[in-house]
Amino acid sequence: MSTIPEVAGSPSFPSEELKVLQFWKEIDAFQTSLKLAEGRPRFSFYDGPPFATGLPHYGHLLAGTIKDVVTRYAASTGHYVERRFGWDTHGLPVEHEIDKKLGIKGPADVMALGIDKYNAECRAIVMKYAAEWEATVTRMGRWIDFKNDYKTLHLPFMESVWWVFKQLVDKDQVYRGFKIMPYSTAVHTPLSNMEATSNYKDVTDPAVVVSFPLVSDPKVSLLAWTTTPWTLPSNLGLTVNPAFDYVKIQDGETGAIWILLASRMDILYSKKQKYTVLETMKGSDLKGLEYEPLFDYFADRKGKAFKVMVDGYVTSDSGTGIVHCAPAFGEDDYRVAVDNGIVTGEGDLPMPVDATGCFTPEITAYAGVYVKEADKQIQKDLKATGRLIRQSQLTHSYPFCWRTDTPLIYRAVPGWFVRVSNINDKLLRNNAITHWVPETIKEKKFHNWLENARDWNISRNRYWGTPIPLWVSDDFEEVVAVGSVEELRALSGCEELTDIHRDKIDHITIPSKKGKGILRRIPEVFDCWFESGSMPYAQQHYPFENKDKFESTFPADFIAEGIDQTRGWFYTLSVLSAHLFDKPPFKNVIVNGLILAGDGRKMSKRHQNYPDPNVVISTYGADMLRLYVIGSPAVRAENLRFREEGVKELVAKVMLPWYNSYRFFFAQLALLKKEHNIDFVYSPNMDLHADQNVMDKWILASTQTLIEFVKKEMAAYRLYTVTPRLLNTIDGLTNWYIRFNRKRLKGDNGPEDAVRALNVLFEVLFTMSRLMAPFTPFITETMYQNFKTCMGPDASKEDTRSVHFLPFPEAKQQYFNADVECAISRMQMVIELGRYVRDNKTLPLKTPLREIVIVHPDPQFHADVRALESYIVEELNVRTVTFTSDEEKYGVKYKILPDLKALGAKLKKDLNKVKNGLASVSQEEIKRYVATNELVVAGIALGEGDLQVSRYFEDAGTSYAAHGNNEVLVIMDTTMDQSLLNEGVAREIINRFQRSRKEAKLVPTDDILYYYKITADPNDELAKVLVDQKDFLLKGLKQDILKASERKADAAVIFEAEQEVGGSKFVLTLVKA
Repeated sequence: MSTIPEVAGSPSFPSEELKVLQFWKEIDAFQTSLKLAEGRPRFSFYDGPPFATGLPHYGHLLAGTIKDVVTRYAASTGHYVERRFGWDTHGLPVEHEIDKKLGIKGPADVMALGIDKYNAECRAIVMKYAAEWEATVTRMGRWIDFKNDYKTLHLPFMESVWWVFKQLVDKDQVYRGFKIMPYSTAVHTPLSNMEATSNYKDVTDPAVVVSFPLVSDPKVSLLAWTTTPWTLPSNLGLTVNPAFDYVKIQDGETGAIWILLASRMDILYSKKQKYTVLETMKGSDLKGLEYEPLFDYFADRKGKAFKVMVDGYVTSDSGTGIVHCAPAFGEDDYRVAVDNGIVTGEGDLPMPVDATGCFTPEITAYAGVYVKEADKQIQKDLKATGRLIRQSQLTHSYPFCWRTDTPLIYRAVPGWFVRVSNINDKLLRNNAITHWVPETIKEKKFHNWLENARDWNISRNRYWGTPIPLWVSDDFEEVVAVGSVEELRALSGCEELTDIHRDKIDHITIPSKKGKGILRRIPEVFDCWFESGSMPYAQQHYPFENKDKFESTFPADFIAEGIDQTRGWFYTLSVLSAHLFDKPPFKNVIVNGLILAGDGRKMSKRHQNYPDPNVVISTYGADMLRLYVIGSPAVRAENLRFREEGVKELVAKVMLPWYNSYRFFFAQLALLKKEHNIDFVYSPNMDLHADQNVMDKWILASTQTLIEFVKKEMAAYRLYTVTPRLLNTIDGLTNWYIRFNRKRLKGDNGPEDAVRALNVLFEVLFTMSRLMAPFTPFITETMYQNFKTCMGPDASKEDTRSVHFLPFPEAKQQYFNADVECAISRMQMVIELGRYVRDNKTLPLKTPLREIVIVHPDPQFHADVRALESYIVEELNVRTVTFTSDEEKYGVKYKILPDLKALGAKLKKDLNKVKNGLASVSQEEIKRYVATNELVVAGIALGEGDLQVSRYFEDAGTSYAAHGNNEVLVIMDTTMDQSLLNEGVAREIINRFQRSRKEAKLVPTDDILYYYKITADPNDELAKVLVDQKDFLLKGLKQDILKASERKADAAVIFEAEQEVGGSKFVLTLVKA
């Protein structure tokens, strides 16, 4: 073996990670790993593209960590895994920044500036934070290719998007139409339904009841209710439910006669106010009634508009049961108006609101006023004309623009749509054959979204995006879809194109083949979701390049993003893939939840309610942050409240114990070399003969079980089950194996046994470094570089410079041992129960107890634990271990713990009978239930799983204390005598010397002399213990404790401090030998 590495006692994990990053850079680790994997089966992974106009946040780091864990694991299991970073460079996030910078208020400002200049501004900022993104992603340990990235603004990507669109046009899956769309007046563009549903807020809006006098009898008015008074100038109709009961009433105060829904009188009256019901009618009886318009703006439509329509969408849970209909501003309004011939939707739709959300000049009273700001004046004007009947406010949930945080409106938008409603069955069929983690997202959230999916408006009236490649005649009767740059050149005769953004191609025309002059490109660009949904094809410039590569790796083996992408990227990928290839776009997907601030609110720079990710990384290390997020509920699509304390706790509970076990290993190698001149060399194939230490067999067996478990769960992408199991194994290694075998590992049983134990410890530490490598890539690399010094020469020609070049461990069949795992598990159970008793009775572990009684009916349980009795004696510090199945002798009793929730679901009305009857069930009956799983209570038969039974011991008035679980009960004698107390003091003395060595930062190979000087000993107890327990102290410390008077005058004191034990005090001194 080469020089034994010196492992620092107080590590700085962030500093060690920086060294690893430098090492990876020196060996070009990621690219080298890809070269090593060439020729292996491909594992296909798609990375959803973020915008570089903002900095990465915890949500990005969570998704990135999930992706890195899975792709690292795939690479370690024999796959070639291409990992290319992608950038979303078009769309609102970019344009919004430029609008703010340049003070752009609407389309006119852009045209005045020029689309070329506007797009140049956009292009200049799209990669604003790219360097910060690369730095943070790299610092998190994620291996992904930034040099060979894809950007949605690059010509090859955009050309493939054109190809996708052309395929849809050729399949007759694209059409031009009007749709009522969620519309952001702040950025002057419609949003997709998925965007509109991502940001709801509670708002308070006006809620008004307005009258509509009948033309046939002006004394009678229909009453409609609305929370959007600004839509009233555009009213063209009223809608009622044909099946509902309506009433004509006369108001007791004014004498006015009104018609409204019979069940909604509370909208007008409290219980004390009076009215008279004049007539009752069905909604269908009101159909066709004409009324006087509220305003004169569209009065020329009388005869065709301003009449009552019927439709089932009208509900009875709010308002008056009569809905005011403004076809340009409501999806149902538009549909019903078209169905009833009020509008055709082909140019005759009144649209008196411009792109900025302000009224157009035709609405003379409110021209130029923003619609929401016009609400008050409209109400005031209606009140003046006597048409405002009731005026109040309503707090309700309302959609806001996800980008600008301003309220949306619903507005008729002419646009280009991809058909989706006609492929719902295909989408559902594809979804059914994909694997989702968690499965509930697939079965509920995503399934429901697909089931009700509507046609997708893919056009945006914007500038910085991929232009929709449609050239049309003025009357739209001739439409040409272009699927490539070469096709455009062939059709138009234009020059070579190196860029196809609007400013580079809007001027290009195509001669008509139908005698309609020239065809011009429509002004719209693609919704950027269309681009990200095209990413599988566009990142490869398919089908223009990489045809075989794409077709052999589609669908993707794996993708991962946040739960918000069920209506975003997951959806758009699925729609385009179904249309193009009739396949799902991915085979496996992990959906992560959202990361919230510690207070449960959305993380906000303004509220400063979360720590900077870079500060957390530089304080605790990226491995720590990775473990925190990957072990959180967010990996199973639940929300995580981020707590910096949670990251810090992982350092103390996981990372330091793991690191200390690794440090302990090398310290023992140094001790082995010093005391026996033995150079340790790892032996990978151990012969676990019959006399091999049982803890060796256990830790090796449990490690093989862990390997199989990790492989099984990772194959199912269940990271949320893998991480806890890995951390539990670290706990088992540090708190069970090393703790119980420390003396063997230190050589107390001789060098041969020490080498055997160290070989076992190395096997487990080395295996754990490979198992944990995808999860904590830094610390495992650090450990591996030192582990390599323990291995003999490598006969293979494989590159083993990095732990991430190694294959994932294969379980060694010869180490499996289910019997030993079961026995140790039972021993651990007994020890944990014993620890609980000590803690509960505040009995220090260093003070021995006389006896522990283990009560269990199964002789095999006794045999398993009896074989491990020495560990129980040592760990619980007891003199005697007694095994028994005689429960009566020790006064053991049984009690029933019913699962009321489960029983309630099963028994329903009989639950109370059983609850009351359980109190009278005898001990014998409970024992019979344990044996047979059969019990009759109050005449009702109960079976297996209906009841939980626990055993207990009534320790009141005795010197015994007990604790148990569903399997075993332990009873401990808590009586104290002087000999027990003296041994407890001796253990405390040993502990003080061991702690002092740690404080002095000594290692096992340092030769040190121990001295003491008693400074306070009221009853000479300490002096007596030092004499009476001399042999015990010598065994524990491996050397004598000397009186301070024996110390040489020139001795080199390394450490000195006063200690207190049991009311006595002494000065402890460590001196260099």
